[in-house]
Amino acid sequence: MQKLKDILYKVSIEAVHGSTDVPVNAIHFDSRKIAENDVFVAIKGTVSDGHAFIDKAISLGASIIVCEELPTSILSQITYIKVKNTSEALAFMAANYYDNPSQKLQLVGVTGTNGKTTIASLLYQMFKKAGHKVGLLSTVKIMVDETEYKATHTTPDSLTINYYLNQMIEAGCKYCFMEVSSHGIHQKRTEGLYFAGGVFTNLSHDHLDYHASFAEYRDVKKAFFDHLPKTAFAITNIDDKNGTVMLQNTQAKKLTYALKSYADYKAIILENQLSGLQLKINEQEVWTRLIGNFNAYNLLAIYAVAVELGIEKLEALRLLSELESVSGRFQYIVSNHKITAVVDYAHTPDALENVLNTINDIRTKNEKLITVVGCGGDRDKTKRPIMAKIATENSDHVILTSDNPRTEDPQVIINEMEAGISPENFKKYVSILDRKQAIKTACQLAEPNDIIVIAGKGHETYQEINGVRHDFDDMKIVKEILDQLNK
Repeated sequence: MQKLKDILYKVSIEAVHGSTDVPVNAIHFDSRKIAENDVFVAIKGTVSDGHAFIDKAISLGASIIVCEELPTSILSQITYIKVKNTSEALAFMAANYYDNPSQKLQLVGVTGTNGKTTIASLLYQMFKKAGHKVGLLSTVKIMVDETEYKATHTTPDSLTINYYLNQMIEAGCKYCFMEVSSHGIHQKRTEGLYFAGGVFTNLSHDHLDYHASFAEYRDVKKAFFDHLPKTAFAITNIDDKNGTVMLQNTQAKKLTYALKSYADYKAIILENQLSGLQLKINEQEVWTRLIGNFNAYNLLAIYAVAVELGIEKLEALRLLSELESVSGRFQYIVSNHKITAVVDYAHTPDALENVLNTINDIRTKNEKLITVVGCGGDRDKTKRPIMAKIATENSDHVILTSDNPRTEDPQVIINEMEAGISPENFKKYVSILDRKQAIKTACQLAEPNDIIVIAGKGHETYQEINGVRHDFDDMKIVKEILDQLNK
């Protein structure tokens, strides 16, 4: 059993009451999980304050309390550690508790508004194809080499991160690819981790329900690169106006990728079809199965990471050509009636515009583009009218519907979306509250060669309504409906 003094390494301590030479069974920030000789870390969350549960934790057997504010009554048999920031303390303690697993493999973090899941997941896929044991921490799932676990957050809490990194070490993994969200950075979940590299994808309108301003959102992303060590690499999309900002203060090796600008890793799109992309990357041509300009950026970032991690350039291109699209990311099927249905996680204005522009660049315009889109409840409201505006300006028909309304009235969400639609596009759209009915209507409107885009939920297999998750899978539903219409 470990001693408290050992797992407090690098924690910024303000005061200690009691002994640090005491055994530690486990660390928890959820008081309900506490058992004998556990550490309870009181986290100030957005919903509740862990300091209110200190007494409960002690009653369940906690012998060590880590807090930002000491309780009014100090018990002699309990060790209290006062710190400035308990979220940061938890991150360092979690890393120490699991013997700093991030130091024992090559951990690469991917951050940005769009593309995180695709890049991290395809890097996992690529390195598996190259014969390595690999880990993945993503929005869609957690992979410990071949074993899959369910993901609950884009960037899990620091205890969960270190637990799975440790599992990866035990499974013999040499690499781990991880999505790093702005929430995760801001809430110190990535503190205490040793990154071999970081990737910046892009920055656009998102999470302004959480961050006070776009500038704060940008600076939180930048903080990830500021903390990279000299031994790491920092790869940034130089075509994004915030790309250079990410590298301003980093000590890491600075590298760039781009389609439009001069960069260390440069690509030109030679062909862009529904069957895939023909790219020229640093003067070498490669055919890939992924589609669209935004995926050209993703593939370029993947190639750059692979080369920086030591995969030979021609081998990296060969592996790139074998990659298959990630669940819910521009995932498409073609029905017997030649109706194409595309399911995509696009839930930001920029992501939706990317998907619709990609299709509009490829299609002949002799077919209709029908878009089904909604916006999530209890999230950034300012993007709702923008999403509807983009959908109606770039589609022939639009059906506004529910996404994950959560605790909000879905009709109110749709009303707020409708406010962004220009009068000349009023005839293009209808509102159908029930998402399944909206998808069915899109399928009924479609004729041979038409394209249906179902945006917003992607890989999710549920719809969250008033705190309850109901089974709902966009791809499964559109397949069923198109199959029925084919009969």
